[in-house]
Amino acid sequence: MTLLDLSVSLSFVLGIGFLAYVTVIVRNFLRAGPDAPGDPSRFDWHFLIPCRDEEAVIGTTLDHLARHFPRARVWVVDDHSEDRTAEVVRARAAEGRPVHLVGRRLPRARTGKGDALNAAYRAIEAWLPQDADADRVVLIVLDADGRPSPGMLDTFAGPSSFGDPAVGAVQVEVRMSNRDVAVPLPHRGRLANRFARLLARLQDIEFRGPISAIQITRRFTRTVNVGGNGQANRLSALRSIDRAGGEPWGRALLEDFELGLRMMLAGWRNGYTTTAWVDQEALWNVRQLITQRVRWAQGSMQCAPYLRRVWRSREFTTLGFLEVLYFMVQPWLQVVGLVVYTVPIAAFGYNIVFYPEFVLAFLREGGAVLIALYLVLGVAEFALWGPLYRRRGEPGISRRAALGYGLALAVYAATTYLVAVRAFWRIVRRKGAWHKTARTAVPLPASTARELTARELTARETTARELTAREIPAREPTAGQIPAKEITGQEIATA
Repeated sequence: MTLLDLSVSLSFVLGIGFLAYVTVIVRNFLRAGPDAPGDPSRFDWHFLIPCRDEEAVIGTTLDHLARHFPRARVWVVDDHSEDRTAEVVRARAAEGRPVHLVGRRLPRARTGKGDALNAAYRAIEAWLPQDADADRVVLIVLDADGRPSPGMLDTFAGPSSFGDPAVGAVQVEVRMSNRDVAVPLPHRGRLANRFARLLARLQDIEFRGPISAIQITRRFTRTVNVGGNGQANRLSALRSIDRAGGEPWGRALLEDFELGLRMMLAGWRNGYTTTAWVDQEALWNVRQLITQRVRWAQGSMQCAPYLRRVWRSREFTTLGFLEVLYFMVQPWLQVVGLVVYTVPIAAFGYNIVFYPEFVLAFLREGGAVLIALYLVLGVAEFALWGPLYRRRGEPGISRRAALGYGLALAVYAATTYLVAVRAFWRIVRRKGAWHKTARTAVPLPASTARELTARELTARETTARELTAREIPAREPTAGQIPAKEITGQEIATA
């Protein structure tokens, strides 16, 4: 068998396998319904927000949380920011909000998102009373630009989420907050703005379409995993996997996927819901998008050693193991697929140039039909998400636009091959640095900055008075909430 024969055969097998996979997840996606709400007062809620140079967005996020979740506590981890992130947080805390600033400083800072989350986890453990019911304490991870839907806590308290004592973690659907921005790049031309709008829309389709469908399907294989934004974790579940003492999150670049695996290996079940969601900023720049996705792909590759534990674990069914296996080997398959798909295309082009009669005979004898069918199926597997996106979430989009988005998604998906190769090359070169996702929001104007600086001075005075006091007064717990020490606005220095 020649290399060409092998490549054609493998590309056919991979194509048929992916088509079957898409068929299954689309069926489950269309059959999914809303989740019943519960009583959020039964739980104690804590938002964890790791930050590094997030001055542009953190203030708006804290305002959103104060408006929609006034009883929840917020723990902001300042990972040695070089901008005014800490100042903005202190100013909000000075207003009497339940906001805590957890500071990390070099050389022990900027070592990864997992380490930043572990710092917040340790701060919360130190703050909670010893008799706190860990089953009723929930830690929700947000990106600095995250905007949770107003009813998120009601959904989390429902019977399919933390209302079920077997559930250790829940992930909500992710949406792009800037998907409808008309002029994302005000200083660029019309073409650049049209492309940026399209890129933001495609990211929204990706998360609310195929990624959501995959998570919904994982409910049946019991392998739902969590993402980096909008994940919620029961404290008792985090404690059960905290073997190192204060470090439930690992150090893989895909620390969220690693956490979800460790939850399942410990016997917990993870949930997923589309009833609640979190909005985050889409990227308007291809280079930033590729950098983000390379980190995700490399993080998935780093989790490969867990496959042996998943294989041996009684917590995973055979179908569950196969689903985890498929996800974890996907970047590796894309590295192979780049060769598998490129060789036949290169051979076909070579024959067109040097053996045109052979190519024409091949096309006349049915080759043209096979190539057309292959292209139609290859594009349709992605293009269908445009109309499904319109049907499930954005009915205001025209049918024509939805089809156009779907076709564009097929081109967008092709970048995953470049992403996989770059991630593989980084592993070969032993590069594991955490590449932070850049924000698209603009910093605050100077007038607002001056106002916040004045508020920061007040915050420091308030903090000094709190830390000077020998006794910290206890707060009166509301119905269903866990009593704890009141340290609103306190700044915590941690490694």
